[in-house]
Amino acid sequence: MRVMVTGATGNVGSALVRALVADPGVDEVVGVVRRRPDTTLAPWSQVTWHTCDLAEPGSRDGLAAAARGCDVAVHLAWKIQPGRDEAGLARTNLGGLLTVVQALRTARVPHLVHTSSVGAYSPGPKDRRVDEGWPTGGIAGSVYSRQKAAAERLLDDVEAADAGLGVTRVRPALVMQHDAGVEIARYFGGPLLPRWAVGPLTPPVLPVPPRLRTQVVHAADLAEAFRLAVHARPGGGLNVAGEPDLGPDELARALGARRAVPAPAGALRALVHASWALRLQPTDPGWFDMGLWTPLMDTTRVRSELGWRPDRDAVGAFADLVAGMRGTAGLAGSPPLHRGR
Repeated sequence: MRVMVTGATGNVGSALVRALVADPGVDEVVGVVRRRPDTTLAPWSQVTWHTCDLAEPGSRDGLAAAARGCDVAVHLAWKIQPGRDEAGLARTNLGGLLTVVQALRTARVPHLVHTSSVGAYSPGPKDRRVDEGWPTGGIAGSVYSRQKAAAERLLDDVEAADAGLGVTRVRPALVMQHDAGVEIARYFGGPLLPRWAVGPLTPPVLPVPPRLRTQVVHAADLAEAFRLAVHARPGGGLNVAGEPDLGPDELARALGARRAVPAPAGALRALVHASWALRLQPTDPGWFDMGLWTPLMDTTRVRSELGWRPDRDAVGAFADLVAGMRGTAGLAGSPPLHRGR
């Protein structure tokens, strides 16, 4: 089997590449990236590489050539910064998805595994879990969420056209791994985060809105879900999240605080918005909105149909990421994850 992976050197892509090159059922992995990794290092040395910027209108033909002969494509490429440039993000995220779809049709690749997100879901409950049938209308205040929901609509149109391209939509919780520490700190915290949020100056208590309850999954466990989906190609949506849910107390412990204290969501959101507006940190308040309003996901389908079981619990996955941030960890040879970037 020949598998193409876009965004192959990122947080999820790096873990998926490791899983695929170790899979005896995969004959070749084709990696599509904007910046080629150091191909003298494993696992990058075991991949056939193509350089392509999906935001460029002329990238379709090159992508189709890379995809020719592939049995399935996994689309991971997605841009989340700069959050102030919604149109620029859309060129990569939505325009790029359209380019991928067109290239796969040209190359006659029969199946696409697309990376959606818990962020694609409409506001939902925190006291119970929802399955893949929950509406994917997004969270209005979040650029990321709106674009993930728009990608779902684009894929609805693809499937309605019935042009021989099957689609599976993997909807993961927040994805964490040690090697992504430097990338996530850079994207979400800027220069402040490694010092006061996860470093030695972490306060003894962490103010958290009581409603803030979320799910996470380790990148290696998510990669295993993708690997299983590559083989099974089940179609439809697949929720992927680790256990247990993380509420205020679990988040506080993972960040080194002794305990969480209830805090008004409106006041904290105003603080996030003010610091973002003043360009003190790059995380727009839409990410805060997602933490409050995205539903908790039921993972019965991926477990029952694909046999997926996470090896790492959610608390450990979060702690793994925090340790990576403290150590400025990055995966050698990966342009997005390398500590020097």
